[in-house]
Amino acid sequence: MYYCSDVIRGVLSFRIGQCFCLLAEAVLVCLLFSSVKAEEECPLSCICVRDSGTVTCRGGEHTELPGDIPTWATTLILRGNNISTLPGGAFSSNNGTELELTTLSLSHNRIMVIEADAFTGLPRLNLLDLSHNPLVYISDRAFHGLRELRSLHLNDSLLAPAVAQLSNALHGTETLRNLHRLELSSNRLKTIPISRLDAFNLHTLVLTNNSIENIGKENISSLYHHKRVRIYLSLNPFRCNCELESFYFWLKNSSSQCVDAARLLCAEPDAKKGIPLERLRGEDVDCLNENLEAVSYVFLGIVMAMIGIVFLMVLYLNRRGIKRWLNNIRDACRDQMEVYHYRYEQDSDPRLANVAV
Repeated sequence: MYYCSDVIRGVLSFRIGQCFCLLAEAVLVCLLFSSVKAEEECPLSCICVRDSGTVTCRGGEHTELPGDIPTWATTLILRGNNISTLPGGAFSSNNGTELELTTLSLSHNRIMVIEADAFTGLPRLNLLDLSHNPLVYISDRAFHGLRELRSLHLNDSLLAPAVAQLSNALHGTETLRNLHRLELSSNRLKTIPISRLDAFNLHTLVLTNNSIENIGKENISSLYHHKRVRIYLSLNPFRCNCELESFYFWLKNSSSQCVDAARLLCAEPDAKKGIPLERLRGEDVDCLNENLEAVSYVFLGIVMAMIGIVFLMVLYLNRRGIKRWLNNIRDACRDQMEVYHYRYEQDSDPRLANVAV
C-alpha cells in the first residue's frame, strides 16, 4: 500500500514539473514573437534607428505616405519618391494616436498638391521641409494644426499657381504664429509673399535667387517695425532706378537686417549692371533728379523745335530775296564757268593761242 502511494506521488510531481516547463516555453516563445514584432514596426523600404528616433525612406517607389510610422519616431525623412498628393489627414492614425514627429522632410518627392489639413496629427512638429517639389496647389488650410512649427522650407517648390496661393496658405490659419524661419529661395517670386510680418514670429526670411526687382514701400514699412527679422536677398535682379529709393535708404539705415546686403547687385539699367547697391549714391535713386533730368531733355527738345520753326519762318518770309540771291549766285557761277571754258579752249588749240598773241 505504501508503495502504491509513493508511485502516485511521483507521477503527479512529474506531471506538474512538465506543465511548468511547457508554461516557461510558451512565455519564451511569446517574448521572442513580441521582439520580432517590435523589429517589424519599421515601414517597408525604410531604415529605422530607434535610438535617435529616425525613420528614413529614401529613393524608393512610394506613391503615398507610409501608414505604419512607428509611434516612437521623432524624425521622418521621406525623399526621392513619387508622392503626387498630400491628402487631408495624411499623418492621422486610425486609432487617434498622435505621432511624436518633430522633424518632417518631404523634399524631392514630386509633390504637386497639398490638401487642407494635410498635417493634422503632428502637433509637435518643429521643422517641415517641402523643398524641390513642383507644387501647383496649396490649400488655404494646408498648414492647419502646426502650432509648434518653427521652420518651413519651400525652396525651389512653387510653380506659378502655387505662388499666388502661398500668401493665403500662410495667412489662412493662425496656427503658424510661432514660425521663426521661412525659406523661399529659387521660386521666381517678384514680391515678398507676406503682407503682415506681425502674423508670425519670424526671425529669418530667405528670399535668395528669385525675380525680385524692388521691395515695395509696404514691405519696407513692415521691416522697419520688425527689427528682429533677418532677411536674405542676394541673387535677385534689382532694377536700380528711382523706384528703388525707399529700399535703398532702408538698406543704408538697416543694413544689419539684410544679412547679405554686400551681395546685392544691380541688374538694370545697363549703365549700372553689376554695381553693388551699397555703392550707389543717393542721386542715383533720387526720383526728383531723375524727373528733372527728364524735364530738361523735354525742354531742350522744345527749344530746338522752336528754333527750327523760326528758321523756317525766316526762310519763308524772305523767299523772294533768297530766290534772287540764289539766281545771282547761279549767274555768277555760269559766267565764271564760261571764262574757264574759254581759257581751256585756248590752251588746248595752239592756233587760237597764236591768234591771241
